[in-house]
Amino acid sequence: MRDPKPRSGGSGVSLTRADRARTVASVLRRQVMRGAFPGGVLPDERALIAEFDASRNTVREALGLLRDEGLVERRRGVGTVVTGRAYEHPLGELSGLAEVLQRHGVVVNEVREARVLRPPLTVARRLGLPEGGAAVYLERLRRVDGIPLSLDCTYLIPEVGEPLLAHAGKTPRTLENHDVFDLIETATGMPLGSAEVSVHATVTDPATCAVLEMPAGGAILAVERLTRLADGRPADLEFLHLRGDRLTLHATLDRATRYTDPSGSTGSSSS
Repeated sequence: MRDPKPRSGGSGVSLTRADRARTVASVLRRQVMRGAFPGGVLPDERALIAEFDASRNTVREALGLLRDEGLVERRRGVGTVVTGRAYEHPLGELSGLAEVLQRHGVVVNEVREARVLRPPLTVARRLGLPEGGAAVYLERLRRVDGIPLSLDCTYLIPEVGEPLLAHAGKTPRTLENHDVFDLIETATGMPLGSAEVSVHATVTDPATCAVLEMPAGGAILAVERLTRLADGRPADLEFLHLRGDRLTLHATLDRATRYTDPSGSTGSSSS
């Protein structure tokens, strides 16, 4: 079956079958990631053709994109089934991975390194440490039900990191079974306050791909998070490498807050 004539995108640009397949795949990808299909089986091709008002070739190409990402596969006599899913990590709250994902499975941290070292100068400056001073470094591979999800590299100020290491030394497997945030608050007796977060997507280097058990050239979400204690002091600086095919970052945003001044009155805007 041949695809119909390319449609206009509204600005004179003709949309190709690949464009339409990408659009269909985007919607299906989101549904797969949220576990929207009961029993893990996608609707058959005829249902998808009707739902998206697309040709059979477009639907098959969209499913092929998801198959290449490792999210679905075709099984004879069954149909297209979900083989992978992604987990949501909220950006609107200061939570560790285990706190967020414990309802989805068992979160285990494989400790790759835990020691005192001299951090890079840029890290020392972000943490407010003197040049040449020490920091505690943790590197952990995070898994949910055995599936690698993130590689976390964490630098902690000595006042936080050294009690944390001492506490972990007294309690076996502490670093494997707890989030850093929980460990900080337990070891220091001080609550955490706020965090600054930045995110960018990047192609994974071969070494990180190997650790995260990803295909070569796979994409990751690189997250940098500077967390402060309740008194405002920097506590830890994390460089998180999240598998782009297994984790999504989620936030609920309110545009109305743009128009509310500190006195509580709401302004208006024109477009």
